[in-house]
Amino acid sequence: MLRHFFTLIWNKRKTHALLIVEIWASFLVLFGVLTFLLSNLRNYREPIGFSYEQVWSMELTNNQDTTDVPAKVESILRRIRAYPEVESASRMSSNTPFTMNNMNNSVSYQNASTLAEFYRTDESLYRTLDITMQKGRWFGPQDRSARYTPLVINQKLQEKLFPGENPIGKTIKKDDTHFWKVVGVVETFKGKGEYMNNTPAIFEPLTEKDWDMSILIKTRPGTDATFEANLVKDVLAMVRNWGAEVTYLTESRKTQHNLTLVPVIIFGIISTFLLINVGLGLFGVLNLNIARRRGEIGLRRAMGATERSISLQFLGEIWVLASFSILLGLLFAVQFPLLHVFDMDAGIYLLAMAVAVVVIYLIVTLCAWYPSRQASLIAPAVALHED
Repeated sequence: MLRHFFTLIWNKRKTHALLIVEIWASFLVLFGVLTFLLSNLRNYREPIGFSYEQVWSMELTNNQDTTDVPAKVESILRRIRAYPEVESASRMSSNTPFTMNNMNNSVSYQNASTLAEFYRTDESLYRTLDITMQKGRWFGPQDRSARYTPLVINQKLQEKLFPGENPIGKTIKKDDTHFWKVVGVVETFKGKGEYMNNTPAIFEPLTEKDWDMSILIKTRPGTDATFEANLVKDVLAMVRNWGAEVTYLTESRKTQHNLTLVPVIIFGIISTFLLINVGLGLFGVLNLNIARRRGEIGLRRAMGATERSISLQFLGEIWVLASFSILLGLLFAVQFPLLHVFDMDAGIYLLAMAVAVVVIYLIVTLCAWYPSRQASLIAPAVALHED
């Protein structure tokens, strides 16, 4: 029977070529959409690692003022901490949570190396963002005179550089002139939002000469825009000709989520249209086959073929057609886990392939069922008489 299906498809290869290409393209697009959906879903289920609900971000601009800029920023930070509406405030590098800014570099320990996101910050960031320590401690005043610069890393970096080891007290390096000593490990820190991968991260202390001008402010519950206006006014009164802009991390988080989800939605719409076209193509091809093969169907019915066998014949032809298209698609899709494209886990790719295969077969079966059913109801006498 299977050989018969292949023979029928080969004899009508020109008719089926476009349909094979449509199913193949739909499978690949569906595989891509499912891959990103499953990846985002897995990322979303992981903890983000910090609190953002009551946190504001103030971005300062010095506008060509180059006189004692770090000292002025520290004065602003002390003034902000003095407000009763503020629970905690911290300086940080420009790659604050939910921004598009990145500061990454390669770090190594013995023979292991990896790319990590660097966050320059002060000794109170863990209180401002409610970061949970997994091991060790956050760097503090006791580390200011240490031989090596203290570091706090996240668990992902520990897995990359110290698999099966305790990293506390170990020294890592960026090159032969930059060495750091690990004093603490945080569980996770997904600075780009819940939908982003949990990548290796490093927190290093700011120095007195750093010009980083971002300040994170954790406010008390109930603090409103009135305090925001007064805060900006007071800060600008301290440093003339400077600029200050306040954003809420909750709003920045929504923007980051939109940037992640919009491409997935667009690809989802494209995939839906492709699947609809495939369904319509299947429906049309089967109806055309039934119209052209009424005599064959009538003869088979006259020879004792049941309605079920007639239906299965047409369904079988479409299943073989779909299987050939899916096989071609799998030859392309399997390259993603083999080549580690986008640095995703192979399990996500394999699950996306499996779901895409099931969806394609389901759509093919649903679209082919009605025409196959109509073929099985053709009366032998009528079909033979027409022929």
